[in-house]
Amino acid sequence: MNTMRAVLLTGHGGLDQLQLRDDVPIPIPRDNEVLIRIGAAAVNNTDINTRIGWYSKSVSTSTDSAVVAGATDEGGWTGALSFPRIQGTDACGRIVAVGASVPSSRVGERVLVDPVLRPAYGPAGYFASECDGAFAEYTKVPTANAVRIESTLSDVELASFPCAYSTAENLLTRALLGGGERVLVTGASGGVGSAAVQLARRRGAHVVALAAADKAATLTELGADRVLGRDADLVAALGADSVDVVIDVVGGPQFPALLAVLKSRGRYAVSGAIAGPIVTLDLRTLYLKDLALLGGTIQDSEVFGNLVSYIERGEIRPLVAATYPLAEIAAAQEAFLAKRHVGKIVLVP
Repeated sequence: MNTMRAVLLTGHGGLDQLQLRDDVPIPIPRDNEVLIRIGAAAVNNTDINTRIGWYSKSVSTSTDSAVVAGATDEGGWTGALSFPRIQGTDACGRIVAVGASVPSSRVGERVLVDPVLRPAYGPAGYFASECDGAFAEYTKVPTANAVRIESTLSDVELASFPCAYSTAENLLTRALLGGGERVLVTGASGGVGSAAVQLARRRGAHVVALAAADKAATLTELGADRVLGRDADLVAALGADSVDVVIDVVGGPQFPALLAVLKSRGRYAVSGAIAGPIVTLDLRTLYLKDLALLGGTIQDSEVFGNLVSYIERGEIRPLVAATYPLAEIAAAQEAFLAKRHVGKIVLVP
């Protein structure tokens, strides 16, 4: 057999741009690459955002719509995206073949895919954006990106970790969050947000989460000390100058309030803008409070290895909201967009 089942993204647009195929060639690992049989792959915001073309600079709306009006071909993370593309950033599976220069002893290893593609692919990029990803039966990656993991968790549970948790850990690392500090996490019921709640609690921080009221109990179980509504008056609820770090995946009109509650020399770290990418910034707030504004996409090199060690030691737990067959990817993305879940939605091939 030299073909596999995969979902091809054929262009920017609606769910009709996702095409399930059974005749896609199985990738052949090149020098320094490995071939992975996918056990499970999770859905992320970036899958939706790329499909609808939201990364295009011509788009200024939130990510709520099924299709973004005005999107151009420059709708990938780094600009133009080549089609067709197999998406799927989160991957858990086993190595079944290796390319030249890779020890054959790696065959059979259970691995998570580190989503950050480093210099072998040119400028740092992302798995499933600059190359094909995990919404398929097989994928190939550089051997360094196939990180061995020893865990009793299922493939579905492990697939919930890579993208969201490494993004959250990178934000916390860049923001230098320490024990005893107060951190505010927006979008706390989503993949990155719920990961940030757990990872911040692991660091010994006092966690304030923003989420819908019906998700408060789950977030409290994950480690949130306090849960506020998504549209809460933050200054009234928390007080001005009361938070050390903000971890934001929402953006939009609440941005000024997030800076208002930061203490002097506070740190704001962002990796998403689901409520809208265009925000209002009063530069006087930024410089008079000596704030640090940090973006987080390409993770520091130690982040993924640290994450795997947390998983292996049982210091964080998976949060799987639902599982779908790969063939039902459209239903999975519709459920994702409905935002009624907490944690991750996972596909199995």
